[in-house]
Amino acid sequence: MSAAAVPLPRALRRCLCLDDFEAVARRKLPRPLFGYVEGATETNSARAGNRAVFDELSFVPRMLVGVAGRDTSTTIFGKRYAAPFGIAPMGICALTAYRGDLALARAAAHGNVPMVMSSSSLIAVEEVARAAPGVWFQAYLPRDEEATIAMMDRISRAGIETLVVTVDSAVVPNRENNLRTGFRTPLRPNLRLAWDGITHPRWLFGTFLRTLLRHGMPHFENAGATRGEPLVSRHVTRDFAGREHLTWSAIHAIRRRWRGPLVLKGILHPEDARLARQAGVDGLIVSNHGGRQLDHAVSPLRVLPEILEAADGQCVMIDSGFRRGTDVLKAIALGATCAFIGRPFNYAAAVGGEAGVRHAIQLLKDEVRADMGLLGINALDELCPELLWSTPGYPGGCP
Repeated sequence: MSAAAVPLPRALRRCLCLDDFEAVARRKLPRPLFGYVEGATETNSARAGNRAVFDELSFVPRMLVGVAGRDTSTTIFGKRYAAPFGIAPMGICALTAYRGDLALARAAAHGNVPMVMSSSSLIAVEEVARAAPGVWFQAYLPRDEEATIAMMDRISRAGIETLVVTVDSAVVPNRENNLRTGFRTPLRPNLRLAWDGITHPRWLFGTFLRTLLRHGMPHFENAGATRGEPLVSRHVTRDFAGREHLTWSAIHAIRRRWRGPLVLKGILHPEDARLARQAGVDGLIVSNHGGRQLDHAVSPLRVLPEILEAADGQCVMIDSGFRRGTDVLKAIALGATCAFIGRPFNYAAAVGGEAGVRHAIQLLKDEVRADMGLLGINALDELCPELLWSTPGYPGGCP
């Protein structure tokens, strides 16, 4: 029997779109873990705004153009991908899903979509890069240039070609939602943590204890050039402070040393896009961190046209709030090259491991392909603002 003919597990058969994975993951994951993935910061206004913006744009489709030859592929940094979306970087995925970073990376490689590995991951970058060559790596920069150089040398030796530097985390945000659900990292062993595990046996035995028995206590493997702190610890020594010291000089220093594509993630202001271009950055991910940093930060889709104008030729990508094929195509119509998606793929890994992520990728691919046909286009480069209608005052689309 071919892989395509293997029936999906029952839990995955109930998932017909990316949003469906969330409800299943909520039942499987302990409350603190689900809350960590699902939550944002303060009032969650930025996260809500990321979804609301899609309702401000509507499509103006073309008819009778012939759409039998639809091609969903796109090119990023010289590599042809099968679809214009990818998997955003997410920390501690190996805690929400067994070997979660590997499940995400392998599924992305199988589906030929880009995947960005987080430096807050629990599996060594060397292992993930061997399992899924071509994976990107996202870094939170260390405090000094020497540590930054050591980190870059390590990920370069691992075979990473594309480096993504997250720049919107200078200060630790007020994620009071994590405190309300009982989440903190590294985890501290206590009775509440034990109860959360006991009351979620599928996660306890299928993810946490399975990991301990086969691989030992997980560590923060990739925060720097050497192994970081263990996941569960009574005495927290890992530095969770902000990065107030970082300036554009750090990006210039990285550019001088990093030979592959360099991407900045977290850009929302057009002036920062211009400074990135001057620094020799190859690409941008317009992002408000999924609403997890500054509350009330503008939705990336609202500022995308201005960022594109300032970027002047850089590869401009986007994330935060994308869930549907129509969401992705709206961003492409405004000029983005690719949309990255986080939480739904995390949930898919929690629900079904690599098979869950593969299913999620295929669902979104099918949506993109169907929506292209309904729009009356055969290639992504046929998308343009003229195929959009927007509410008055929106930058882009038909008046």
